Amino acid sequence: MRNERVRLVAGLLLLGACESSFLPLRGRIDVGREPMVVFVGGDGAGGGDLYALPAAGGPAIPITFSAVGEMRPALAPDGRAVAFLRGGSLSDSAPASVWVMNLSSGAERQVELPRGAGPPDQVGWTGDGRSLVVSAARRLYGAAAPPAVGVARPIPPNDRARAESSLAVLLGTPVFARAVPCAKVEDLCVVGDTGAPALLARAAREPARWGDDSVAYLEGDRLMVRPLGRGRARLVEWSAVPARPRQPSVFPGATAEPR
Repeated sequence: MRNERVRLVAGLLLLGACESSFLPLRGRIDVGREPMVVFVGGDGAGGGDLYALPAAGGPAIPITFSAVGEMRPALAPDGRAVAFLRGGSLSDSAPASVWVMNLSSGAERQVELPRGAGPPDQVGWTGDGRSLVVSAARRLYGAAAPPAVGVARPIPPNDRARAESSLAVLLGTPVFARAVPCAKVEDLCVVGDTGAPALLARAAREPARWGDDSVAYLEGDRLMVRPLGRGRARLVEWSAVPARPRQPSVFPGATAEPR
């Protein structure tokens, strides 16, 4: 146990020493402009690492190399940062803390939860990208996004519905439905404010919003994108994919500025 802790501390110190100079996406993805996917890959005892991929496809690019696992990434609305959960030990993939990585600089910052909040299980962004929503032990907490600092605070009951939407996979603009597991959990469904869930895709999992008019999901180790209207799902051609790709999050690209 003592040796494991020594290795963990050494790994985290190395990460902190390298983060300011390690720029994995420079020259490969135009951060904040180019559409991209961030996902988890790897099957180590402590969980996986985070990888980035241009939305058009290509080789997966590792963006974390810490000694403990990362999970549940959520790209910021402007595509310049990713929030995620990090495990607490080398041998346990259970999430223990919330972090945000600046994808341009590689710098990371931990989001501090209140004492007694319990382990986090999901993190998301508000629509304006200024705040984070964290789910922990069936409670919701809000925190200002970096570079702001401060401890996350419980979200009042009146704001809970809006906060929960930051953690959901919302479809369409304006939003008309959410992507959720079907009663047959190996399939995906869409559900609106009224009516019964409708089948979205069979043998599919882990949906992610893909812009205003499409949804992404995994079929085995294949990343698929399906239009919300008519049309067939297409395969995103990716390579150098780590074991067990999972939990994708999508930035649809920057909206062109008016001239």
